[in-house]
Amino acid sequence: MEKIAILELNESMLRVSIYKVSNGRFQMILDKNQPFSLGKEIAEDQLIRPKTKNDILNVIKIYRKLIESYKASKIIAVASKVLLSARNYKGFVDEIYNNTAMTMQILSDEEFIKILYNSVVNSIDNSKGFFTYIGYDFSGIVKYNRRTMLGSEILNVGTNNILKDENGQNRSIEQMYEITKQEFNKSEILKEIDDESNIVGCGNAFLAFGKIAKKMARYPLDIDNYYEVDNEIMNKTFDFIKGVDVEKIGKIKGIDFENADKVLSGIAIVKAFYQVSKAKTVAISTANLRNGLMNLNTTVSNQEKFSDLLSNSLDNFYEFNKEENSINEYVYQMALILFKQLKVMHKLPRFYVKPLRIASYMYDCGKLINYDNFEKHGFDVILNSGICGASHKELLIASFICLSQKLDNLSLNEWIRYKDILTDEDLDAVRKLGVILNLARALNASRKPIITDIVCDILGDSIIVKTVVEGDAEFEIMEGMKIASDYKKVFKKSLQII
Repeated sequence: MEKIAILELNESMLRVSIYKVSNGRFQMILDKNQPFSLGKEIAEDQLIRPKTKNDILNVIKIYRKLIESYKASKIIAVASKVLLSARNYKGFVDEIYNNTAMTMQILSDEEFIKILYNSVVNSIDNSKGFFTYIGYDFSGIVKYNRRTMLGSEILNVGTNNILKDENGQNRSIEQMYEITKQEFNKSEILKEIDDESNIVGCGNAFLAFGKIAKKMARYPLDIDNYYEVDNEIMNKTFDFIKGVDVEKIGKIKGIDFENADKVLSGIAIVKAFYQVSKAKTVAISTANLRNGLMNLNTTVSNQEKFSDLLSNSLDNFYEFNKEENSINEYVYQMALILFKQLKVMHKLPRFYVKPLRIASYMYDCGKLINYDNFEKHGFDVILNSGICGASHKELLIASFICLSQKLDNLSLNEWIRYKDILTDEDLDAVRKLGVILNLARALNASRKPIITDIVCDILGDSIIVKTVVEGDAEFEIMEGMKIASDYKKVFKKSLQII
């Protein structure tokens, strides 16, 4: 199994990330960082001070040894353009190469955005839309359609460069908002956004904004990626933050900013983006440079990655977590067959197909925690797996479907925690789909695709499931009939499998 290391030097830290790669899929196995106030230092002196150079170089040497211990076959080293403002940057880059044999590539803003795009479109299933990135000293706006960037712009506003005025005095959040709004009004791309546009926001400013917005909305899920923030919650978040002392902002749980004042500037930029773009809702993405680089340096084609983001994400998860003789694909296929064949019984709309896809493909993921009652543990695994291509509601329903393979696992007290996301219709769907998933699992009891298809006949108070087989399906039928009591409890009909 190949391993790839990424070394990233930006204005606030030096970071090393190591990924294992298999069949063109990747999973992070190490992530370490060391803070450095490089951006602030270069802005003050226009050079990298000797002590800072030595400190960074020493950490790079340590990280180099770490990379070697993991036997990484490839190292990708990149730095943000903040280095270019230092008069001695060339000598520093040469020192890095002479001491570690690593060539540090300094990325322009345009190169950064192009790499980030590959991460954004693999984090949220919006095939067509706009995304904006808020960075340290610039913001990027992109219009895209599937695999193509249709246009991009770089704007001179970032969380650092709007903090102070020409006299070095701190600006208020309202002043930063007005300055940013003026800059965003110059954007031609933002003028193309309409009420039907999908909009994605990424970068630390959007992540911090999303975390605070979840607290304002009393949101029950602790998932950052694909959290959708409407205009009302955005305004509440802005009003809350502008009334909080900078010292207290740094104490807000979950905020990962070097300085609290950058939370203020970041949210000022976010509000200006909403205002100028007239966005009703923005989906927060956890996309980052590292994942963008990995997407560009693994062998699975972009065509495959973009064709079905959810399938690719599920395959990526199980590339590194599946057990020997895995039958996840068989259970997945049988669950979808049952959903179609039993349509007249469950009467559920197509919305529930995606949650069923997730739950059936990950039906046994709870074994990663404990084999005993793995169906229940699967709830937590699905919610925290980082699966992309599904909304929070779809992930939550999938988690409950996995849990409900054993109906007794379904607790109404647990369900009520998510009452602002889920409905009574969802509860009915979860119970039905939990039974369908359990039946799909039973019909693959031999861990071989012996039952290739089914045909269902409804006769009065009974349903007869006729199996199409390639081999002896006695074990599958025996296991399937164990689901009969749960089936009758949920569907009000007797089950017969032949």
